[in-house]
This record gives sequence, structure tokens and C-alpha cells, in this order.
Amino acid sequence: MTADTGNSGVSRRKFLVTSGVVGAAGLAGCSNAANDGSGGSGDDSDSSGGSEDTATDAPEESGGSSPQPVTAEGSSTVYPIANSGSSYWNSNPPSDDGEYWGENSEGSVPGWDELASNGADGMRLADYFASLYGFEPTEQFATPPFSTRVGLSHSGTGCEAVVDGLVDIGNSSGPITAELDWSESEADERVVDHVLGRDGQPVVVSSNIYDAGVTQLTGEEVRGIYQGDITNWSEVGGPDQPIYVIGRAEGSGTDTSFRLNMLGSADAEMDVDTRFGQNQQVAQAVQQNDGAIAYMALAFTGPQVQPIGINFDGTLYEPDRDAENTIFDSAYPLNRDLHQYTTITEETPSGTDRREGAFMNMFLTTFGQEVFVESNNYIPLPTADIESELAKLPDQS
Repeated sequence: MTADTGNSGVSRRKFLVTSGVVGAAGLAGCSNAANDGSGGSGDDSDSSGGSEDTATDAPEESGGSSPQPVTAEGSSTVYPIANSGSSYWNSNPPSDDGEYWGENSEGSVPGWDELASNGADGMRLADYFASLYGFEPTEQFATPPFSTRVGLSHSGTGCEAVVDGLVDIGNSSGPITAELDWSESEADERVVDHVLGRDGQPVVVSSNIYDAGVTQLTGEEVRGIYQGDITNWSEVGGPDQPIYVIGRAEGSGTDTSFRLNMLGSADAEMDVDTRFGQNQQVAQAVQQNDGAIAYMALAFTGPQVQPIGINFDGTLYEPDRDAENTIFDSAYPLNRDLHQYTTITEETPSGTDRREGAFMNMFLTTFGQEVFVESNNYIPLPTADIESELAKLPDQS
């Protein structure tokens, strides 16, 4: 959370200026950084190594200088939503640029009509959302009122980075209480938990196992596989083949959530053959290894990484949005919130400044939920939840 300093939106935060803790993706991320000239690019690697961390006071800008960029770091599960939003924000496109947006069959940007009725008609994307919080529109392509940068690492890394003041927003697919071993009261005192969507965390299997007929398992069978009690696919109706058990890296929100929801505790013991730091790496491993099983984020599934149905206590949850009971529903036991955390500071006791509020507000609209959440294969928030999340943001100007 960066301190808000009035209408200029200038930050006095200490922020990271070398790679270090937040990794090579760090502050540069994969988003368009044309406004700040960083020229950075994304990195799918874990956040490790790099040069020694160096933090410095951000200079207070004067006059018409631009506000500091909004920086985010963390979960590879949240990354597709946050990074695509960041890329659109930094491009600052007009709503009538159909070639840019890839207009839908009705010839309009999804959800834009609602924004237009609230004053967005004729405005560029970032200009509109930033103007709600008092920032002056630039009316220029690739020049938003302030830029945004999203880094890629782990949920635990993102939570640590935002708490340590290295970034404005910590992206996490697991609750910060589990990631940092905090109590609920400590979390309430130190951070604000913003939820921008949900993930119906799927269990996936390699193509040869799916094609052999293992298209669903029971919750007990999944637990048995991950606790080492079931080791061959023949034990669950599949071929006579050892099960290659893939897990996410400890400290990732995907791993934390899976242990909490499937095994009952964030510290539950697991018996896996290998672990990977990113969802992308898990998807690749499932494609390249026969007999594999893994848990991951919905955004990274596909024809070669097949989600399976899971039967929990007699209710089968299927990987089909149109099914009566689906993994795309909040009733699915492995469903989880996707978090963006900001920190409560003496300068900003509400926990979220106007820059962060403007950026997050973009996701909490019909437009944002369709373009950034649902289009990445995640689950949009119900209206009541969106209203609850909007109430956590600063008052609009």
C-alpha cells in the first residue's frame, strides 16, 4: 500500500528498484510499460536469485508530474487477470477501437455499455477509471494517468513483498493468514483483502489417463493419491500404471489452498513425486508425462491438461460450466478466492490509496469481470460480492 498524498497521487513508499526478492519479473512484469520507459518483460521463472535488494525513498514529485506506478507481485494464478488488466490499462485504448478489443458478435466491448452510462462514453480505458479518483485524463494511447506493473512469482512472495513495502499490491491465490502464518486479527490490523474473482481449482490428469476412462475421481481417491495411499491408476479404474503425482511449490497459494480444502490443513502432509513453482510448469509437466495427476488453476487447463470431475460425498462436480454441479460454481469444495492485498499504513489507514482504488475498480465492474476474469477461464464474482469489494475502495472523487 503506497501512501496517498493528495491530488497528485504521489507515493512516499519505499519501493524495490532492483530485482532481488520479487524476481526478474518483479516490477517490470509482462505488461506494457510504455509510460515509464522501463522496457521490462515478464518471466515465468520463480522469484529467486538476482542482485541484492535495494530500497529507496521515492522522490516526491511536483507540479504536473505523473503519479508513481502501481506495482503488484505474486501468484501465478492471479497473474493472468492482473497482468491482462495491467496491459489494457497501460495501453489506455479508446472504447471504439474494435480492432484492439476484438469486439464481440454484438459489435461492442463486453460490459462497456454499463460504463458508458456512468460517464465512460468517448473516454479511454485508464483515463476513465483514473478520473473517478481525481486523476487527470491524458487522452493519449499508451499514456495512462499512471502506469501499472505486475510481477510473477508466488502467493507467499507477493504477500511478503506487499507487507515489506516493496510493492503496492500483493497477489495471492491463498489467504494471507495461511501464506504468512498470521492470525485473522493480525491480518485485519495490517492488510486489506481485495477479492477480484474466483478459481474453481481443478484436478487434472494427463491425456493418456483421461482417454483410458479416468474422467472423474472421488474426493477420497484424490486424498488417497496425494497422501500416498493410492499409487497405481488401476486402483481407481485406470490402466496398470504408476501414478506420477505432481504438486505445486510449498508457499504457492495453489498449494496452500489445495491442502486446506482437500486435505483439511495448510500444513497437511503430502506424498508427491515432484513440485513446480508455476502453473505453467505444472501444465507442461502434465502434458509431457503419462500417468500424471496435478492440481492447478483453471486458466491453465486445456485439451492436453484435462480437468476431471470430482465426487464429494455423492455430489459430482464436473468441468462443464453448464452442468448442474460444476467446478465453476462457488459450491465446489475446491473453489477459492483470488486475492489482492494492500497494506494499512499510518499515512493511509484505510489500507488502499486512490491509485490502487482506481486500478482495482476496473476489475470490479461487469466489463472487468467479463474481460479479465471470465475470459481467463476464472469465475466472476456475484453482484453482492462485487458490491462488498467496492466498499473497501476509497471514495471516488
